[in-house]
Amino acid sequence: MATDLVEINPEAPQPEALERAAAAVRRGNVVAIPTDALYTLVADPFNLHAVTQVFAAKGREPHRSLPILVRDMMMAEELAGELNNRFFILARRFWPGPLTIIVPASAKVPLKVTGNTGRMALRQAKCAIADQLLAMLNEPLISTSANISGHPTCRSGIEVFGMMDGRVDLVLDGGHCGGAGATTVDITEPYWRVIKNGAVEEKEIAACLQQS
Repeated sequence: MATDLVEINPEAPQPEALERAAAAVRRGNVVAIPTDALYTLVADPFNLHAVTQVFAAKGREPHRSLPILVRDMMMAEELAGELNNRFFILARRFWPGPLTIIVPASAKVPLKVTGNTGRMALRQAKCAIADQLLAMLNEPLISTSANISGHPTCRSGIEVFGMMDGRVDLVLDGGHCGGAGATTVDITEPYWRVIKNGAVEEKEIAACLQQS
């Protein structure tokens, strides 16, 4: 597979670049895009061929779940099983933004996406490219770090292209992405815990939940 590289303005994304990405996703392909939490690989979570392509592109173990980008709280509620108060408290405080929240998945989410765990990680990005692509497709997107497993997450489109050439269909190059990446918090157990450190600090999560 030849990987295409298309420049895009992160602040005012060109419609033709977004449409090209949306068309690739509809075909079941994998696309790399810049977000507020570094570059990410996006694909259709309901297309099992696309899900397989994401695992193959990253060299990711099949027991590891694939995070999901949603456009809003309503989309999150449609994908999730029962949501607890912690979810709503954290989502209202930190979304859109760099906090990924692990919740139970509903039956409509393919088990393969959850790594056969029945749980999934949800995030709403603070990012025009992601938001407009989600609106164009009117569905959630797989959103996993743009890298081969075990390597650092890519911070530029050129870096993604260098690492993922031949593994993904398209890279939207929005220049350099700064920041620490997204924090991931698991709220499915009696005691919540941060399982990946990022831009939102654990003490901020603790303070938010304690105030509720």
